[in-house]
Amino acid sequence: MSFTQLGLSQTLNNHVTKHGYSSPTPIQAKAIPIILAGKDVMAAAQTGTGKTAAFCLPILQRLAAGQKVKANQARALILTPTRELAAQVFESAKNYGEPLGLRSEVVYGGVKINPQMQRLRKGTDVLVATPGRLLDLFQQRAIGFDDLEILVLDEADRMLDMGFIHDLKKIIALLPNRRQNLMFSATFANHIRELASSLMQNPQRVDVTPPNKTAVKVKQWLIPVDKKQKPALLIQLIKNHNWPQILVFSRTKHGANKLVRLLDAAKITALAIHGNKSQSARMNALAKFKDKQVQVLVATDIAARGLDISQLPIVINLDLPNVAEDYVHRIGRTGRAQQSGQALSLVSADEIDNLYAIERLIQKHIDREYESGFEPVHELPLSKPILPLKRKRPKKPKKSHNPATKQDSSSFVAQHPKKAKLQSPKVRHSKTAKSKSVGSKKQSNNNSIPASKKVRKGPVLR
Repeated sequence: MSFTQLGLSQTLNNHVTKHGYSSPTPIQAKAIPIILAGKDVMAAAQTGTGKTAAFCLPILQRLAAGQKVKANQARALILTPTRELAAQVFESAKNYGEPLGLRSEVVYGGVKINPQMQRLRKGTDVLVATPGRLLDLFQQRAIGFDDLEILVLDEADRMLDMGFIHDLKKIIALLPNRRQNLMFSATFANHIRELASSLMQNPQRVDVTPPNKTAVKVKQWLIPVDKKQKPALLIQLIKNHNWPQILVFSRTKHGANKLVRLLDAAKITALAIHGNKSQSARMNALAKFKDKQVQVLVATDIAARGLDISQLPIVINLDLPNVAEDYVHRIGRTGRAQQSGQALSLVSADEIDNLYAIERLIQKHIDREYESGFEPVHELPLSKPILPLKRKRPKKPKKSHNPATKQDSSSFVAQHPKKAKLQSPKVRHSKTAKSKSVGSKKQSNNNSIPASKKVRKGPVLR
């Protein structure tokens, strides 16, 4: 299938072809026609699948056919959880919108607000924003939503995980009732579905990959190691392997800063990126990492969903995340655009519960491989059998408020004293099957460090 078959205008088709893109990704092929038809969309797509273009291209085409934007107004609003992701989406919207004569702007916290207010005076066709800064600008009357036509929630699951639910509700209450709603998310937990049901009218579901599933071409494995030995093991791995770029995830900001100091002492160039860093420092670190001026970028989970690094060879988890879904987001930085990638986790015995949760979420065991000289004193327990994920139970019907159908509780107790006695709930104890012991140091035969380097022919439109 080509882009010309999706219903895009000749102007957009020419622009896409000019940049070397000839065929759409699965999410683009499924979502673009539905969005062009003006329907609400609830899409499950992993990062790196081209989902940004999947909503940007049809949105821009719809806006190009409408009226000119007014001062201090936005016609399409794209909300993102992080500054990095906002900047990334803005660049795509700006690039695709240029041949159509459409304006795009981006606003986020961590920088001065006055320049953003000045840029919004003329109005903008597409506004990419983080929730907090958007509310600040609205309170100062720098932006209005009277003419808003389209709302996009990008990385919706991450926004809820970061505690933006109240800000989202405030923003949604400010918007016109008649609008198109688009929700893109890598995972679809119950709270995401609840948000969608309150926001959308008969949304069209677009599922490119099963929710919470990791990319097929990302090789995942872990090395059991004692917690105190993790930095030393990481340094040895970096020196023994020819990885030009390594993205390392730390659970805490303090841990990220400490690791950078240890890597610097080992003559390994590294920078940290986390919430305590200023926006300029974060952008500078990311730019140096992309240009390969530094070999290692150490990040916390706040940056996991906003980083777009082309052909990143490997992601290493120094610590497992507390939230299992964050594991999917972390390793989604590699193996993007159907390329191959590697994801390695250094796991200590105290993280076994985190490992259980991750393996259950992704519905597979992560291969284990021991590193000579770093065999743990505190052995990592074997993985549990993977239980299927529980489906959401249907809500119980509401009790009738008709007085005629109600029975007075006191009269029922008087007439049926035995039936009214409380009964102890029955408790079932399930036996957990013990895993078989490992006969060799490897739990899987197919877990050598080098990953296959099969690359899809031709670039993928993001």
